[in-house]
Amino acid sequence: MTLVRARVMDTPEDPFTGGTLRHGEDAGLLVTEGVITARGAYGSLRATFPDEEVLDLRGGVLLPGFVDTHVHYPQVRVIGSLGLPLLEWLERCALPEECRLAEPSYAEAVAREFVGGLVAAGTTSALVFGSHFAPAVDTLFAEVSRVGLRVTSGLVVSDRALPEPLLTTPDRAYEEARALAARWHGEGRTRYAVTPRFSYSTSEATLDACAAVLKDEPGTWFTSHVNENPAEVAAVNALFADALHYVGTYDAHGLVTERSVLAHNVHATDDELVLLAGRDAAVAHCPSSNSALGSGLFPLRRHVEHGVRVALGSDVGAGTGFSMLKEGLQASFMQALLGPDGLLLTPAHLLFLATRAGALALGLEVGDLGVGREFDAVWIAPGPGNPLDVGLRHAASPEDALAKVFALGTPADVAGVWVAGERL
Repeated sequence: MTLVRARVMDTPEDPFTGGTLRHGEDAGLLVTEGVITARGAYGSLRATFPDEEVLDLRGGVLLPGFVDTHVHYPQVRVIGSLGLPLLEWLERCALPEECRLAEPSYAEAVAREFVGGLVAAGTTSALVFGSHFAPAVDTLFAEVSRVGLRVTSGLVVSDRALPEPLLTTPDRAYEEARALAARWHGEGRTRYAVTPRFSYSTSEATLDACAAVLKDEPGTWFTSHVNENPAEVAAVNALFADALHYVGTYDAHGLVTERSVLAHNVHATDDELVLLAGRDAAVAHCPSSNSALGSGLFPLRRHVEHGVRVALGSDVGAGTGFSMLKEGLQASFMQALLGPDGLLLTPAHLLFLATRAGALALGLEVGDLGVGREFDAVWIAPGPGNPLDVGLRHAASPEDALAKVFALGTPADVAGVWVAGERL
């Protein structure tokens, strides 16, 4: 057992429905075989467990490990390709890079860079868009398992509108997905996600194949893109003339369930929000990417009012980095720009969106630092004299300190990352 001593902040209850920030200025967490088995004031716990090893993490803030609900493994090398709208960015930047993962040695190098980027940013769990190439997805899962992250991912499938090397057939999509799921779903901390790239590049037949994988591999997840960019939405509407709307292109195949996470949803209709809420599906909000590609301002208030679950995603590589602190800050900015149509996001909202909301979207029993949770945590400890250090030392309250973490924190301030009690 280990007794962790730290300034601890988490959000076990949803702030959008009345939850608040939980804070312990000098808190103790007893970690037994990777699970938090006691929590309280450090002095009290130390008196109860006087002989346990102490891990002293004072000098910063201990938060739950971050959960990224939308991030692309093959795109780590094209981060920062700015000034293009979605479809042009895909054509010029993302898709040529994704074709390169057909080469095994290239995929191995990218997997190491990608997983290293997640860990460095304090991300402990992620829903990852894999590769169009099955061997590259194997490579990702192997690297994730070696390092110890919690990752749900899968083969990305498309059968039209993309470069030929990235295309598949319905039968091949099904067979390769089944094989990958057999190897990796439920193996350690990895799980499988059925992943059509988006309806724009996926025919009805291949969406049927995706549905068949979900049926034949129980407990797998579903993820894709939806309503990201007006030009994309218009193209999907033209391709699926009989569909009620973009979300309906997935729902018609039984793909929208409580184990579905759809990325973006910037241009959602009320009918789509009603459907998503009714299916208990979640949306991955990716504010940096939405800004970088000019996709639009995410209507968080409408999602919350309709009862749609929302979490955060970095959307690397259209997003501008792996840091969920940056995504939280950008989400705050985006809501402020919406004025009366936006939601005022407190620091507790931001922490919830970056941690527990993502865990709930992915069905993971992590995301806060309460008793019974596995110890997935990130220690934010800035160097002496840097702006975050100054801010934390002069914060007026726990909420103010957390606001400074989101406003000023970067991966350089991540001093420790743990998954199930194991330091990565």
